[in-house]
Amino acid sequence: MTEVKSGGDAGGRGGGKTPQDRQAQNASKQSSQKRFKHKRRAPRLAALDLGTNNCRLLIAAPSGKSLRIVDAYSQIVRLGEGLSKTGVLSQEAMQRTFGALEACAEKIKRRGVTHMRCIATQACRGAENGEEFLQEVKLRTGLEFEVISTEEEARLAVAGCAELIDDDAPSGLIFDIGGGSTELSWVQRKQAGKPVEIATWASMPFGVVSLSEKWGGRDIDAQTYADIVEEVRLAISELGDPEGLKNAFQSGNAHLLGTSGTVTSIAGVHLRLRRYRRDKVDGLWLTAREARGVSEKLRKMSFDERADEPCIGRERADLVVCGCAILDALLHEWPAERIRVADRGLREGILAELSLQARKERNRRRRANR
Repeated sequence: MTEVKSGGDAGGRGGGKTPQDRQAQNASKQSSQKRFKHKRRAPRLAALDLGTNNCRLLIAAPSGKSLRIVDAYSQIVRLGEGLSKTGVLSQEAMQRTFGALEACAEKIKRRGVTHMRCIATQACRGAENGEEFLQEVKLRTGLEFEVISTEEEARLAVAGCAELIDDDAPSGLIFDIGGGSTELSWVQRKQAGKPVEIATWASMPFGVVSLSEKWGGRDIDAQTYADIVEEVRLAISELGDPEGLKNAFQSGNAHLLGTSGTVTSIAGVHLRLRRYRRDKVDGLWLTAREARGVSEKLRKMSFDERADEPCIGRERADLVVCGCAILDALLHEWPAERIRVADRGLREGILAELSLQARKERNRRRRANR
Protein backbone atom coordinates (compact mmCIF):
# COMPACT_ATOMS: atom_id res chain seq x y z
CA MET A 1 0.00 0.00 0.00
CA THR A 2 1.37 3.37 -1.03
CA GLU A 3 1.69 5.94 1.82
CA VAL A 4 0.60 9.47 0.96
CA LYS A 5 2.77 11.90 2.98
CA SER A 6 1.65 15.32 4.02
CA GLY A 7 2.36 17.85 1.30
CA GLY A 8 2.67 15.17 -1.48
CA ASP A 9 0.52 14.79 -4.62
CA ALA A 10 -1.45 11.48 -4.78
CA GLY A 11 -2.50 12.04 -8.37
CA GLY A 12 0.93 11.52 -9.86
CA ARG A 13 1.23 15.03 -11.37
CA GLY A 14 4.28 15.82 -9.24
CA GLY A 15 5.63 12.32 -9.00
CA GLY A 16 8.89 12.93 -10.83
CA LYS A 17 10.46 15.70 -8.76
CA THR A 18 14.08 16.50 -9.44
CA PRO A 19 16.60 16.92 -6.59
CA GLN A 20 16.47 20.66 -7.26
CA ASP A 21 12.68 20.62 -6.78
CA ARG A 22 12.99 18.77 -3.50
CA GLN A 23 15.74 21.12 -2.32
CA ALA A 24 13.57 24.15 -3.08
CA GLN A 25 10.62 22.56 -1.31
CA ASN A 26 12.71 21.82 1.79
CA ALA A 27 14.10 25.36 1.82
CA SER A 28 10.57 26.74 1.63
CA LYS A 29 9.45 24.46 4.47
CA GLN A 30 12.39 25.48 6.67
CA SER A 31 11.71 29.15 5.99
CA SER A 32 8.06 28.68 7.00
CA GLN A 33 9.15 26.88 10.17
CA LYS A 34 11.50 29.74 11.03
CA ARG A 35 8.76 32.30 10.51
CA PHE A 36 6.40 30.25 12.66
CA LYS A 37 9.05 29.85 15.35
CA HIS A 38 9.73 33.58 15.32
CA LYS A 39 6.04 34.31 15.60
CA ARG A 40 5.65 31.95 18.56
CA ARG A 41 8.55 33.63 20.34
CA ALA A 42 7.27 37.17 20.11
CA PRO A 43 9.20 39.38 22.52
CA ARG A 44 8.04 39.65 26.10
CA LEU A 45 9.84 42.33 28.05
CA ALA A 46 10.25 42.59 31.82
CA ALA A 47 11.53 45.47 33.94
CA LEU A 48 12.07 44.79 37.64
CA ASP A 49 12.96 47.67 39.95
CA LEU A 50 14.03 46.88 43.52
CA GLY A 51 14.16 50.08 45.54
CA THR A 52 14.54 51.04 49.16
CA ASN A 53 10.80 50.86 49.71
CA ASN A 54 9.15 49.11 46.75
CA CYS A 55 9.58 46.06 44.56
CA ARG A 56 7.94 46.76 41.18
CA LEU A 57 7.64 44.67 38.04
CA LEU A 58 6.23 45.45 34.60
CA ILE A 59 5.90 42.90 31.80
CA ALA A 60 5.05 44.20 28.34
CA ALA A 61 4.72 43.11 24.73
CA PRO A 62 5.60 45.30 21.73
CA SER A 63 2.47 46.45 19.91
CA GLY A 64 3.36 48.44 16.82
CA LYS A 65 5.36 51.44 17.99
CA SER A 66 4.04 51.18 21.54
CA LEU A 67 4.05 48.65 24.35
CA ARG A 68 1.12 46.70 25.76
CA ILE A 69 1.35 45.88 29.48
CA VAL A 70 0.53 42.22 30.02
CA ASP A 71 1.31 41.94 33.74
CA ALA A 72 2.38 44.07 36.66
CA TYR A 73 3.34 43.65 40.29
CA SER A 74 4.04 46.14 43.07
CA GLN A 75 4.78 45.37 46.69
CA ILE A 76 6.07 47.58 49.47
CA VAL A 77 8.93 45.60 51.01
CA ARG A 78 10.84 48.30 52.91
CA LEU A 79 14.14 46.69 52.05
CA GLY A 80 15.98 49.73 53.41
CA GLU A 81 14.19 49.73 56.77
CA GLY A 82 16.73 50.65 59.47
CA LEU A 83 19.55 50.95 56.93
CA SER A 84 20.30 54.59 57.73
CA LYS A 85 21.03 53.59 61.34
CA THR A 86 22.70 50.20 60.98
CA GLY A 87 24.34 50.31 57.54
CA VAL A 88 23.03 46.83 56.70
CA LEU A 89 19.85 45.24 55.35
CA SER A 90 17.96 43.58 58.19
CA GLN A 91 16.94 39.93 58.16
CA GLU A 92 13.25 40.89 58.38
CA ALA A 93 13.52 43.26 55.42
CA MET A 94 15.38 40.70 53.32
CA GLN A 95 12.83 37.99 54.08
CA ARG A 96 9.99 40.28 52.99
CA THR A 97 11.85 41.04 49.79
CA PHE A 98 12.63 37.39 49.03
CA GLY A 99 8.90 36.68 49.08
CA ALA A 100 8.12 39.52 46.68
CA LEU A 101 10.91 38.54 44.29
CA GLU A 102 9.76 34.93 44.24
CA ALA A 103 6.36 36.20 43.12
CA CYS A 104 8.05 38.28 40.41
CA ALA A 105 10.11 35.30 39.21
CA GLU A 106 6.95 33.20 38.90
CA LYS A 107 5.25 35.88 36.79
CA ILE A 108 8.31 36.26 34.57
CA LYS A 109 8.43 32.51 33.94
CA ARG A 110 4.69 32.19 33.35
CA ARG A 111 4.63 35.07 30.86
CA GLY A 112 7.51 33.66 28.80
CA VAL A 113 9.73 36.72 29.12
CA THR A 114 12.43 36.93 26.46
CA HIS A 115 14.18 40.18 27.43
CA MET A 116 14.64 41.31 31.01
CA ARG A 117 16.53 43.80 33.13
CA CYS A 118 16.52 43.74 36.93
CA ILE A 119 17.90 46.77 38.75
CA ALA A 120 18.56 47.56 42.39
CA THR A 121 18.97 51.10 43.68
CA GLN A 122 19.85 52.95 46.88
CA ALA A 123 19.27 50.25 49.50
CA CYS A 124 21.59 47.78 47.78
CA ARG A 125 24.02 50.55 46.82
CA GLY A 126 24.43 51.69 50.40
CA ALA A 127 24.16 48.48 52.42
CA GLU A 128 27.31 46.64 53.51
CA ASN A 129 25.54 43.36 52.76
CA GLY A 130 23.85 44.53 49.57
CA GLU A 131 25.89 42.34 47.20
CA GLU A 132 25.58 39.33 49.51
CA PHE A 133 21.81 39.80 49.56
CA LEU A 134 21.59 39.94 45.76
CA GLN A 135 23.66 36.77 45.46
CA GLU A 136 21.13 35.03 47.69
CA VAL A 137 18.32 36.44 45.53
CA LYS A 138 19.96 34.85 42.48
CA LEU A 139 20.24 31.47 44.23
CA ARG A 140 16.62 31.51 45.39
CA THR A 141 14.87 32.98 42.36
CA GLY A 142 17.28 32.91 39.42
CA LEU A 143 16.90 36.68 39.09
CA GLU A 144 20.17 38.47 38.46
CA PHE A 145 20.23 42.10 39.59
CA GLU A 146 22.58 44.90 38.73
CA VAL A 147 23.13 47.69 41.24
CA ILE A 148 22.86 50.78 39.08
CA SER A 149 24.58 54.09 39.72
CA THR A 150 22.67 57.21 40.73
CA GLU A 151 23.42 58.62 37.28
CA GLU A 152 21.88 55.58 35.56
CA GLU A 153 18.89 55.78 37.89
CA ALA A 154 18.29 59.41 36.90
CA ARG A 155 18.75 58.63 33.20
CA LEU A 156 16.23 55.79 33.23
CA ALA A 157 13.67 57.86 35.13
CA VAL A 158 13.97 60.60 32.52
CA ALA A 159 13.72 58.09 29.68
CA GLY A 160 10.52 56.75 31.18
CA CYS A 161 8.63 60.02 31.66
CA ALA A 162 10.29 62.87 29.74
CA GLU A 163 7.54 62.86 27.11
CA LEU A 164 5.29 64.43 29.76
CA ILE A 165 7.35 67.63 29.75
CA ASP A 166 5.19 70.37 28.24
CA ASP A 167 5.96 70.76 24.52
CA ASP A 168 6.09 74.53 24.98
CA ALA A 169 8.46 74.42 27.96
CA PRO A 170 12.11 75.04 27.09
CA SER A 171 13.27 73.36 30.29
CA GLY A 172 12.07 71.44 33.32
CA LEU A 173 13.10 69.59 36.46
CA ILE A 174 12.26 65.89 36.74
CA PHE A 175 12.39 64.61 40.30
CA ASP A 176 12.16 61.06 41.60
CA ILE A 177 11.60 60.90 45.36
CA GLY A 178 12.70 57.43 46.39
CA GLY A 179 12.97 55.63 49.69
CA GLY A 180 16.66 56.29 50.27
CA SER A 181 17.61 58.91 47.69
CA THR A 182 16.07 61.59 45.51
CA GLU A 183 17.17 62.00 41.90
CA LEU A 184 16.97 65.41 40.24
CA SER A 185 17.34 65.83 36.48
CA TRP A 186 17.27 69.21 34.78
CA VAL A 187 16.18 68.88 31.16
CA GLN A 188 16.26 71.26 28.21
CA ARG A 189 14.66 71.35 24.79
CA LYS A 190 17.40 72.56 22.48
CA GLN A 191 15.11 72.78 19.47
CA ALA A 192 11.36 73.28 19.19
CA GLY A 193 9.56 70.03 18.45
CA LYS A 194 12.50 67.90 19.61
CA PRO A 195 12.61 65.75 22.77
CA VAL A 196 14.18 67.21 25.89
CA GLU A 197 17.71 66.23 26.86
CA ILE A 198 19.34 65.98 30.28
CA ALA A 199 21.34 69.14 30.94
CA THR A 200 22.61 68.02 34.34
CA TRP A 201 21.54 65.82 37.23
CA ALA A 202 22.10 65.28 40.94
CA SER A 203 21.35 62.59 43.49
CA MET A 204 20.43 63.67 47.00
CA PRO A 205 21.16 61.25 49.88
CA PHE A 206 17.67 61.30 51.39
CA GLY A 207 14.27 59.81 50.65
CA VAL A 208 10.98 59.08 52.36
CA VAL A 209 12.28 56.12 54.36
CA SER A 210 15.52 57.71 55.59
CA LEU A 211 13.80 60.99 56.53
CA SER A 212 10.92 59.21 58.26
CA GLU A 213 13.35 57.15 60.32
CA LYS A 214 15.22 60.31 61.31
CA TRP A 215 12.27 62.59 62.06
CA GLY A 216 9.43 60.16 62.69
CA GLY A 217 6.68 59.80 60.12
CA ARG A 218 3.56 58.88 62.04
CA ASP A 219 2.89 62.27 63.63
CA ILE A 220 4.61 65.41 62.35
CA ASP A 221 3.68 68.78 63.81
CA ALA A 222 4.02 72.06 61.93
CA GLN A 223 7.43 72.92 63.40
CA THR A 224 8.91 69.50 62.69
CA TYR A 225 7.60 69.66 59.12
CA ALA A 226 9.19 73.10 58.68
CA ASP A 227 12.49 71.76 60.05
CA ILE A 228 12.45 68.85 57.56
CA VAL A 229 11.71 71.22 54.68
CA GLU A 230 14.55 73.51 55.73
CA GLU A 231 17.05 70.66 56.06
CA VAL A 232 16.19 69.41 52.57
CA ARG A 233 16.10 72.92 51.12
CA LEU A 234 19.61 73.68 52.40
CA ALA A 235 20.94 70.47 50.83
CA ILE A 236 19.33 71.35 47.48
CA SER A 237 20.56 74.95 47.66
CA GLU A 238 24.16 73.70 47.81
CA LEU A 239 23.73 72.51 44.22
CA GLY A 240 23.58 76.14 43.12
CA ASP A 241 22.15 76.94 39.71
CA PRO A 242 23.38 74.16 37.41
CA GLU A 243 23.48 75.19 33.77
CA GLY A 244 21.95 78.57 34.68
CA LEU A 245 18.40 77.25 34.46
CA LYS A 246 16.85 78.87 37.53
CA ASN A 247 15.83 82.00 35.66
CA ALA A 248 13.53 79.92 33.45
CA PHE A 249 11.73 78.69 36.58
CA GLN A 250 11.49 82.13 38.14
CA SER A 251 10.04 83.55 34.92
CA GLY A 252 7.44 80.78 34.60
CA ASN A 253 8.99 79.13 31.53
CA ALA A 254 9.71 75.80 33.22
CA HIS A 255 7.82 73.30 35.34
CA LEU A 256 8.41 70.35 37.63
CA LEU A 257 7.67 66.74 36.68
CA GLY A 258 7.44 64.24 39.51
CA THR A 259 7.75 60.48 39.17
CA SER A 260 7.28 58.78 42.53
CA GLY A 261 4.78 57.46 45.02
CA THR A 262 4.76 60.84 46.75
CA VAL A 263 3.41 62.83 43.81
CA THR A 264 0.99 60.13 42.68
CA SER A 265 -0.39 59.97 46.23
CA ILE A 266 -0.76 63.76 46.34
CA ALA A 267 -2.57 63.62 42.99
CA GLY A 268 -4.93 60.88 44.15
CA VAL A 269 -5.83 62.76 47.34
CA HIS A 270 -6.28 65.99 45.35
CA LEU A 271 -8.71 64.20 43.02
CA ARG A 272 -10.48 62.57 46.00
CA LEU A 273 -10.27 59.20 44.33
CA ARG A 274 -12.06 56.37 46.10
CA ARG A 275 -9.47 54.01 44.66
CA TYR A 276 -6.24 54.73 42.87
CA ARG A 277 -6.61 55.12 39.10
CA ARG A 278 -3.55 55.46 36.95
CA ASP A 279 -5.56 56.82 34.02
CA LYS A 280 -6.66 59.76 36.18
CA VAL A 281 -3.26 60.43 37.77
CA ASP A 282 -0.67 59.92 35.04
CA GLY A 283 -0.16 63.23 33.22
CA LEU A 284 -2.23 65.27 35.70
CA TRP A 285 -1.27 68.93 36.16
CA LEU A 286 -1.21 70.42 39.66
CA THR A 287 -0.49 73.98 40.68
CA ALA A 288 2.14 74.52 43.35
CA ARG A 289 -0.63 75.85 45.59
CA GLU A 290 -2.71 72.69 45.12
CA ALA A 291 0.27 70.43 45.89
CA ARG A 292 1.13 72.38 49.02
CA GLY A 293 -2.52 72.35 50.09
CA VAL A 294 -2.64 68.55 49.91
CA SER A 295 0.71 68.31 51.70
CA GLU A 296 -0.58 70.39 54.61
CA LYS A 297 -3.81 68.37 54.68
CA LEU A 298 -1.82 65.14 54.96
CA ARG A 299 0.50 66.59 57.60
CA LYS A 300 -2.46 67.52 59.79
CA MET A 301 -3.96 64.04 59.56
CA SER A 302 -3.25 61.34 62.09
CA PHE A 303 -1.47 58.18 60.98
CA ASP A 304 -4.77 56.29 60.92
CA GLU A 305 -6.48 59.01 58.86
CA ARG A 306 -3.71 58.89 56.26
CA ALA A 307 -3.89 55.09 56.29
CA ASP A 308 -7.58 55.33 55.43
CA GLU A 309 -6.87 57.43 52.34
CA PRO A 310 -7.42 55.07 49.36
CA CYS A 311 -4.38 56.43 47.48
CA ILE A 312 -2.02 56.11 50.47
CA GLY A 313 -2.86 53.13 52.66
CA ARG A 314 -1.25 51.90 55.85
CA GLU A 315 2.05 50.94 54.21
CA ARG A 316 2.71 54.53 53.06
CA ALA A 317 0.99 56.43 55.85
CA ASP A 318 4.19 57.06 57.81
CA LEU A 319 6.23 57.97 54.72
CA VAL A 320 4.16 60.29 52.59
CA VAL A 321 4.51 63.46 54.72
CA CYS A 322 8.30 63.37 54.46
CA GLY A 323 7.87 63.02 50.70
CA CYS A 324 5.67 66.10 50.76
CA ALA A 325 8.44 67.94 52.64
CA ILE A 326 10.94 67.06 49.90
CA LEU A 327 8.58 68.43 47.25
CA ASP A 328 7.99 71.56 49.35
CA ALA A 329 11.74 72.14 49.61
CA LEU A 330 12.11 71.72 45.85
CA LEU A 331 9.45 74.34 45.26
CA HIS A 332 11.32 76.75 47.53
CA GLU A 333 14.57 76.39 45.60
CA TRP A 334 13.12 75.82 42.13
CA PRO A 335 9.88 77.81 42.09
CA ALA A 336 7.38 76.62 39.52
CA GLU A 337 3.69 77.30 39.22
CA ARG A 338 2.98 73.94 37.61
CA ILE A 339 3.80 70.37 38.57
CA ARG A 340 3.01 67.44 36.32
CA VAL A 341 2.48 63.98 37.77
CA ALA A 342 3.97 60.88 36.16
CA ASP A 343 2.89 57.37 37.08
CA ARG A 344 5.82 56.07 35.08
CA GLY A 345 9.58 56.18 35.38
CA LEU A 346 12.39 53.67 35.82
CA ARG A 347 10.52 50.60 34.62
CA GLU A 348 9.12 52.35 31.56
CA GLY A 349 12.61 53.61 30.72
CA ILE A 350 13.93 50.05 30.93
CA LEU A 351 11.08 48.67 28.81
CA ALA A 352 11.70 51.26 26.08
CA GLU A 353 15.34 50.21 25.85
CA LEU A 354 14.48 46.50 25.90
CA SER A 355 11.95 47.07 23.12
CA LEU A 356 14.61 48.75 21.00
CA GLN A 357 16.99 45.85 21.67
CA ALA A 358 14.34 43.28 20.69
CA ARG A 359 13.54 45.18 17.50
CA LYS A 360 17.21 45.26 16.47
CA GLU A 361 17.55 41.53 17.12
CA ARG A 362 14.44 40.80 15.08
CA ASN A 363 15.73 42.88 12.18
CA ARG A 364 19.08 41.07 12.27
CA ARG A 365 17.33 37.69 12.14
CA ARG A 366 15.21 38.78 9.23
CA ARG A 367 18.25 39.92 7.28
CA ALA A 368 20.02 36.63 8.08
CA ASN A 369 17.02 34.58 6.87
CA ARG A 370 16.70 36.30 3.51
